Amino acid sequence: MELQIIQNRKQYFQLLLLHMGMAFGIYLFRPISFLLTNGILLLWLIYILQNKNKNNEALMAAAYVAGSEVYFRMTDGMIFYETGKYMIIIFLLVGMFFKGTSSKTVPYWLFILMMVPGILVSAINISYGAEFRKLVAFNLSGPVCLGIVAVYCYYKKIKKSDFEKVILMLLLPLISNMFYLYLYTPSLKESLINVSANYSATGGYGPNQISTIFGMGFFLISTRLFLVKDKLVNLIDFILLGLMGYRAVVTFSRGGVFTGIICISTFLIFYYYKMDRRSRSAVFRKILFIGAVGLGVWTFSLVKTYGLIGNRYTNKDASGRLKDDITTGRSELIETELHAFINHPLLGIGVGKGKEYREEQLGIEIATHNEISRMLSEQGLLGLISLLILIFVPVVFWFKFENNYYFLAFLAFWFLTINHSAMRIALPAFVYGLALLYIVDDKKDPVYRKRLAGR
Repeated sequence: MELQIIQNRKQYFQLLLLHMGMAFGIYLFRPISFLLTNGILLLWLIYILQNKNKNNEALMAAAYVAGSEVYFRMTDGMIFYETGKYMIIIFLLVGMFFKGTSSKTVPYWLFILMMVPGILVSAINISYGAEFRKLVAFNLSGPVCLGIVAVYCYYKKIKKSDFEKVILMLLLPLISNMFYLYLYTPSLKESLINVSANYSATGGYGPNQISTIFGMGFFLISTRLFLVKDKLVNLIDFILLGLMGYRAVVTFSRGGVFTGIICISTFLIFYYYKMDRRSRSAVFRKILFIGAVGLGVWTFSLVKTYGLIGNRYTNKDASGRLKDDITTGRSELIETELHAFINHPLLGIGVGKGKEYREEQLGIEIATHNEISRMLSEQGLLGLISLLILIFVPVVFWFKFENNYYFLAFLAFWFLTINHSAMRIALPAFVYGLALLYIVDDKKDPVYRKRLAGR
């Protein structure tokens, strides 16, 4: 047991150093990002093919891509903007070729098929000057990615040790991205002009997306503090938690930070409930430590931003005046999409048509920030049915087994993220799928494994 802990610790530290080195290399010579991205994708594909997905290598590869998508986008590493989503789909399709899927996945195949009418409606109604292929790819690559991940994961048995590797593969590129931003923008002093989302703090890339991935990052690090029984590793993770939390806060984009905090809370509620009385005192101490780190991060952020971050989170401008709209214009976008749904309830206005519809109604051309209202407006009644599938299928699955500590947190992350950032990145789609996994503990769960095998 002690030897296994030492080996895991050594491997974790080696991987951390490797990803810190990756961040340093990309910072010194940005074009290396392109070589790294495509080299990593090729290596993962070879790894899956060699092992024939015996230990869910496809899911580990998909996790790494989901965690690194924004990182390699912002450093110009990807050939196409949606390369991350495409590769997740390819990896998991290859994995399904070797291992198949559960017969229970019919609802998610229906979810994928119900996108087709919206594409046909869009092909008929889209304006002459619009780029049909790009509009469809931008709006449906995320939902299709979610559908494929769900098909792969639903009722999929995975060993606890392999699931932990999947989580680690998801976390490592987020840590590398964080270190890259510390190198790229070590000081925020020159970039603090107002309380709007801070592009300077995010390497010139979208603060909303950076906030989202770092929210997932500090959530995953927090869970490791409870699940990894190694004091030295826990100490390193506490440091990483503070670094990640600070970098998330100073994006001045609130959605990802609030989502991360809610995910930690939902995870801890279930984890604490499952613990025996003797273990709860140790868990409670770690909760207090995490709270102390959070307070420290907030205090440090207030100091470094000269109080502007406080104004941002209390919905005030740089002068301290209260703003009228806490949603920063998103509520108006949702209103137009609901208006489109009411006027076109059966099949919607067509995939990708929402941008044009907003220009007609509001005089502004802007992409949606809310996946729920987008599905309703662009897919109509089929979009509503799709949403019901996405919500109720995992809930029914959860009440059958209740064996995944991450279930509520991952489902919360997916739901909250698609409400403030739509599905611009693959991460919410991927973690939705992770919530559908059946985690097998070989030592403790023989009865459930037999029951699941019979399904």
